[in-house]
Amino acid sequence: MLMDGKVVLVTGASRGIGASIARAFAKEGALVMINYLQNREAAERVAKECDELGGEGWPIQCDVTNELAVQELVAEAMEAGRIDVLVNNAFKPYIFDAENRKPAGALSWREYQEQIEGSLRSAYNMCQAVIPIMKTQSKGSIINITTNLIERPVVPYHDYNTGKSALAGYSKNLAADLGSFGIRVNCVAPGLVYPTDATKHTKQDLKDSIISQTPLRRLAKPEDVAGPVLFLASDMSSFITGHTLMVDGGLVMK
Repeated sequence: MLMDGKVVLVTGASRGIGASIARAFAKEGALVMINYLQNREAAERVAKECDELGGEGWPIQCDVTNELAVQELVAEAMEAGRIDVLVNNAFKPYIFDAENRKPAGALSWREYQEQIEGSLRSAYNMCQAVIPIMKTQSKGSIINITTNLIERPVVPYHDYNTGKSALAGYSKNLAADLGSFGIRVNCVAPGLVYPTDATKHTKQDLKDSIISQTPLRRLAKPEDVAGPVLFLASDMSSFITGHTLMVDGGLVMK
């Protein structure tokens, strides 16, 4: 199994994309720390699924935008003895509703700041806590979840896209700085993922429009994101760092 004996920490893992990522790692033999903010019942359900898949799941509550809480989270995770992989998937809740989005002139700086904190600050807090551990291990993989909207803003969700753009830039700088310590940093950038709580308000005509422009002629499902994350975390990608994998059926080609 690809991740047998590895310890993986996934933020925002009680549902949606994060839960799919956690299950994928468990299926490959990993011990998965399932971070959640509020819904303990959902996190425990994902942990049970991880156990049934052949790995192990530990639900851990934490607000990852809170630095002190993150330090406690990582200390609890280190009861497993190490942290091999960090997946920064958590972000501030957002509704992808193109018809009711705010245009640029209507957005306050505070709204931008909320998304920057949800995407970048949460990842920053986690990385600051985990990097010293990975340096001691002389090995580690960090995967940050961004979006293909950075490259092709089919819908200009200004605040959300700006926060994810900041995370992408942060990731490249981390990759350049940490490579000599054996730590790799990459991003996975999904297109519109359906169904999730964030995309349930996306209208069918927009979904149809995206599908018609996508070479593989469908939208991403949560499990479509898990495979690329697993690849970037595993030794199969041991010479890849500083890159972004677009997971959008070919909507963005680079």
